[in-house]
Amino acid sequence: MKKGCVICMAIDVMGAVGERDVVLAFQAMGMRVIPAETKEAIASAVFTLAEEGVPVIFITERAAQLSPESLERYKTSASTSIVPIPGSQGSDGFGMRRVKQNVEKAIGAELLFEKEG
Repeated sequence: MKKGCVICMAIDVMGAVGERDVVLAFQAMGMRVIPAETKEAIASAVFTLAEEGVPVIFITERAAQLSPESLERYKTSASTSIVPIPGSQGSDGFGMRRVKQNVEKAIGAELLFEKEG
């Protein structure tokens, strides 16, 4: 890693968990990745990355839905943030619903995606 390379440092502290074809793209960018497609493998991968001190872990929506306990375990963690991302089949809206729920919880009101009428 080059001294002072902000992008290199940022990527070095991120990880990805989920289907092999999706997470290998993150590996190409230098992130720590663990392909996992079963409930047990996903939970183990997220736990491993968190224990290694990886503060930002991207998880495919499919993997997140297969192992909701992985998201719940770190929901209130100050040191690990789990971010659902679309998989190779695109988004099914799971990640955006979680963002919306977290914003609503944080501010106590629905501000995102309000329908105008």
